[in-house]
Amino acid sequence: MGKKIKDPGFGAHSNKLAKRMINSDGSFNMKHINKPRKLLETYHFLINLSWLKFFALAALSFLVINICFAGIYILIGIEEIVPSTGDDFRDFTKAFFFSSQTLTTLGYGAMSPNGILSGTISSFEAFIGLSMFSFLTGLIYGRFSKPRASIRFSENMVLRDFNHTRALMFRLVNNRASVMIKPKIKVTLSLTKLNNLGDYARSFYTLQLERESITYLPTTWTIVHEINEDSPLFDYTKEELKTHSGELLILISYFDESFNQEVHQMHSYELKEIKVDYRFLQAYYYDEEGEMVMDHDLFDKIEAIKS
Repeated sequence: MGKKIKDPGFGAHSNKLAKRMINSDGSFNMKHINKPRKLLETYHFLINLSWLKFFALAALSFLVINICFAGIYILIGIEEIVPSTGDDFRDFTKAFFFSSQTLTTLGYGAMSPNGILSGTISSFEAFIGLSMFSFLTGLIYGRFSKPRASIRFSENMVLRDFNHTRALMFRLVNNRASVMIKPKIKVTLSLTKLNNLGDYARSFYTLQLERESITYLPTTWTIVHEINEDSPLFDYTKEELKTHSGELLILISYFDESFNQEVHQMHSYELKEIKVDYRFLQAYYYDEEGEMVMDHDLFDKIEAIKS
């Protein structure tokens, strides 16, 4: 039986209905409630939003600001910008378009402030627009330049006979064309059991791997854990492994030549996801010209092992 390790930071307490600790995208599966919000955390919030949510929020902010300023121009009188048409909706749309041109500092020349009040408000709006788009530009640059790993983990984790025993295997590949320099990986097993008090508790084990680091990774890397007498999974049958409440917590780090620094990525597999008596198909081969070809369509392919 493998040797237990101290809680790596997830907490030993668990629950019968507890879900996985790390999502498949590498994020922690945790919900924060009653957390005080601080203005200084706005940048951190925006830099970590998905691209879709980021641009949706930017478009919504642009729309709301222009609607607010269009309302102000209507209140002070649209005549300070253009002659009124007598139609409230058409006047509001003209005020909205004038606000959009002012906020973006575009200005086609067809509309302009004709009074001190409208000139003051439009000047203030132009200042907001310059500040807003400077901030937006910085955010977009920060999102593009933020060091991030881009590792693809195999959809399945397989259990098969290996070296006169059994082994758990999964594999990974770099989603980018660059080479991963000195990748290293650590796999922690979390097992949830009922203790003597009738509570669910987690036990943590560091899984011994066939190789924990390599020099570089241009193709795929199959991670192998042999289930021998030193493994915490040694006493479980194939059927018990699939029904047991356990999770493999994976942390991989490597030097990325694009960002010129070390990056990391997390992932997890639940034991119930194991494919028993399957093996991975080779995802790379040599073409007729002798060049190595990495076929990403074959990366997740597995086949049943005939007995």
